[in-house]
Amino acid sequence: MSKLFSPLTLRDLTLRNRTVVAPMCQYSSVDGSANDWHFANLARFGMGGFGLVIVEASGVTPEGRISYGDMGIWKDEHIAPLKRIVDFLHTQNAAAGIQLAHAGRKASTPIGWRHGFDETEDEKSSHGFQSWTPVAPSALIHAENSSFTTPTALDDAGIRNIIAAFTDAARRADEAGFDVVEVHAAHGYLLNQFLSPLANKRTDNYGGSRENRMRLPLEVVESVRAVWPARKPLFVRISVSDNADAAGGWQVEDSVVFARELKARGVDMIDCSSGGFAEGKIKPEPHYQVAFAKAVRDGADIATTAVGLIRDPKDAEAVIASGEADLVALARGALENPNWAVHAQLELQPEDKDYSLWPVQAAGRIRDRDKVLHQRGFATL
Repeated sequence: MSKLFSPLTLRDLTLRNRTVVAPMCQYSSVDGSANDWHFANLARFGMGGFGLVIVEASGVTPEGRISYGDMGIWKDEHIAPLKRIVDFLHTQNAAAGIQLAHAGRKASTPIGWRHGFDETEDEKSSHGFQSWTPVAPSALIHAENSSFTTPTALDDAGIRNIIAAFTDAARRADEAGFDVVEVHAAHGYLLNQFLSPLANKRTDNYGGSRENRMRLPLEVVESVRAVWPARKPLFVRISVSDNADAAGGWQVEDSVVFARELKARGVDMIDCSSGGFAEGKIKPEPHYQVAFAKAVRDGADIATTAVGLIRDPKDAEAVIASGEADLVALARGALENPNWAVHAQLELQPEDKDYSLWPVQAAGRIRDRDKVLHQRGFATL
């Protein structure tokens, strides 16, 4: 049997296989609410056979969104449209996750496909346009260009509010029926900003030493774990490396220490990415982040997710079979082919002719077509 298509149990949740759709911003919300686009986009991944589908980075506060078009989970009105998505994913036997996020100094940036803030007045009204001054550990701009704003440094009250916002968001995620929450501490966003000396220049208990820089992310995780049901797994996404060693950034050995602390606080899975700061330099190539997942898995004795240009099913199988990671996540690859998982299973398990991972409405028809054409598992008939 394929290792990629074997189940994985985390606490009381059993994933039907080891394939994950990583959270991807859609820049299509108004006031943070999920809508028909989000439903259709995410539903197809459940029908496509993935084991876990994670909803995009969802702001725990309005000011925590990357852009005004990002999803949110800062108020109770966000629960019902999210629950609609969760309920459908469950009908397809896929687990549903949501990434709880705060962008920090990378907030209030333009919609991804626009040319800066070029909205017309009519578009601003219909799309829920907003702009604001972001917050961060220190009053340092992410990069000197038109897309970013110099942030305000968080004071003690602001830090307490951030912790409360993540906690309240986790409660809402549970009410919406999510199986997994993932705390976003990667990609140069707020919690990652506290971790990295590239962004954190504080001189109080939240800055300076690695122990101090880890303090806020760990306090957030402790508070989230306290309200997130014990039967449900908790994920944390981290940038294992800032990819900025020359600039003195966060490095792999820091992530191993951090992961051990997360595990001690009840985290079940580390989603291993990298980068996020302007000082970071790395050449993306197939599997370029898999080594990070292995380093954290081995160093902290905790389950990990590998992500980053993993496209070929046989390569994904090798990641799991070799013990480099416990889950494999696709992002753009899933957008390109929402049926990647059902196709991959037929490639890795050609002897399995029941097409059970396909939706029942499609399974028999696809199977009959393949049999007539003598393809996939029927190629030798």
